[in-house]
Amino acid sequence: MKLYHNPRCGKSREALKLLQEKGIEPEIVEYLKNIPTHAELEDLLQKLDMKAEDLLRKNEKVFKELYKGKDLSDSKWIEAMIAEPKMIERPIFINGDKAVVGRPPEKVLDLI
Repeated sequence: MKLYHNPRCGKSREALKLLQEKGIEPEIVEYLKNIPTHAELEDLLQKLDMKAEDLLRKNEKVFKELYKGKDLSDSKWIEAMIAEPKMIERPIFINGDKAVVGRPPEKVLDLI
């Protein structure tokens, strides 16, 4: 089990706490420090059953400044996420071949 985590994000911290309260200590991936590769993001999107554009934080300043209104392919959105990882929605919990965005944080409990 993995948690794509930003320790500065309250929702991400809350999701981790919920998992720990259930006795789960997921592998923590601080994706802002260890930016996922193109292949890792493709795999993650498959587990989430989402398009790349749906994993974007569209209220982030960098998204609004550089990408708002653009119509890009999944591959190009993934490249944008690698260039600006702050745009990746968080937290993301992975258990086996399934993943969920923890918005609200309680959604991570759906996969345990």
